[in-house]
Amino acid sequence: MTYSVQNKTGLELNRLYEDDLPVHDWYRFILSYPPHLVRHYIKEFNLNDSHTVLDPFCGTGTTVVECKKMGINSIGLEANPIAHLAGQTKCDWSIDGSKLCSVAEEIASITRNMIEQETELRTLSDAKTKLIIKDSISPLPLHKTLILIEVLDNYKNHEVYNHLKLALAKQIVFSYSNLRFGPEVGISKNKKEDMDVVSLWLKQVETISVDLWQYKNSQSVFAEVLLGDSREISSFIEPTSIDAIITSPPYPNEKDYTRTTRLESVLLGYVNSKEELRFNKKKLLRSNTRNVYVGDDDGVWVKNNLEIQKLVQEIESKRIELNKTSGFEKNYHKVVELYFGGIAKHLESLKPLLRPGAKLAYVVGDQASYFRILIRTGHLIAEIASDLGYTVERIDLFRTRAATATKQKLNEEVVILSWKG
Repeated sequence: MTYSVQNKTGLELNRLYEDDLPVHDWYRFILSYPPHLVRHYIKEFNLNDSHTVLDPFCGTGTTVVECKKMGINSIGLEANPIAHLAGQTKCDWSIDGSKLCSVAEEIASITRNMIEQETELRTLSDAKTKLIIKDSISPLPLHKTLILIEVLDNYKNHEVYNHLKLALAKQIVFSYSNLRFGPEVGISKNKKEDMDVVSLWLKQVETISVDLWQYKNSQSVFAEVLLGDSREISSFIEPTSIDAIITSPPYPNEKDYTRTTRLESVLLGYVNSKEELRFNKKKLLRSNTRNVYVGDDDGVWVKNNLEIQKLVQEIESKRIELNKTSGFEKNYHKVVELYFGGIAKHLESLKPLLRPGAKLAYVVGDQASYFRILIRTGHLIAEIASDLGYTVERIDLFRTRAATATKQKLNEEVVILSWKG
């Protein structure tokens, strides 16, 4: 079956967004998609305060935040613990901004005294050091950050704890670290040998407090982000409770999303060992070869999909032709099958949650990461959804981008589905 890609939504989907950054929405630049896209489909689907929106690949909460701003109830599901912290905290606007700043100043004073008194630099354990990219953070900023974390953790039972922790996560990545973000995360040539860790953190806390004040009148709108696997979503949410889906699952490529968030995940205690990292990765949709494991069986969901099986075979045949023998390259065809199988498993698990007439928008992108063979992600997801009983309304063109290696133009699209029940 062929689905035409339409640009029915015109410039609104393709324009660059210039919004402000409400509710400390900085993570979206590396993990998420633009808020105006969410607003567009909220309006198109005619959603209001009687409806509930679900984002099953919630990331750091773009959908739930935009829904809350527009007075619409929402639920997110996210398997990455640090992204879950960001999403859940960003939709909690019940905190008093002045109290947030007051507690932060108290923590800052204690931390500064400890930094002045300690002469020996604190470091990570060998096990944790091996989990992060080498030179992710220089010794002195790391030392100061570890002290701040120790002091902050004494406030775990305080209502403002998560907001303070999220402010620190942001600063670890963008102010203290040596990380740079492109197609993949790497290390900058200009390393930050020292930073005023405490003052920069306080500045971010103040930004959050302003955001909280700005949106304090929207506290009553329900918004929640759950920690869990999108392929087992029916175990988290009540049946026939969802009116719409607006989401952006990962794309099938070699981007390891846990690597993008590794530094703050390790420093803040969300990943403490290789075993914990593996446990977290297994709850993610298989979208790259670094989270493929023995025993993965999502591929059975698309064994009878001829187009996907043809693509899988094409990738493996090209590997053999090129005599590529690394472990990662041998898994290229497997991750593609597991990815689309995981999407099918997710869509099947989703069915009991949807109310009759529910609308779904999946933001996805074509890929050519595996031997430059084109993966038409949106088209294949539409095929899977149709086989599972969804109605494919259309595929909207969101924008085009150039492939990293070939500069080939690839589409980013929004697959529009409906569920008749």
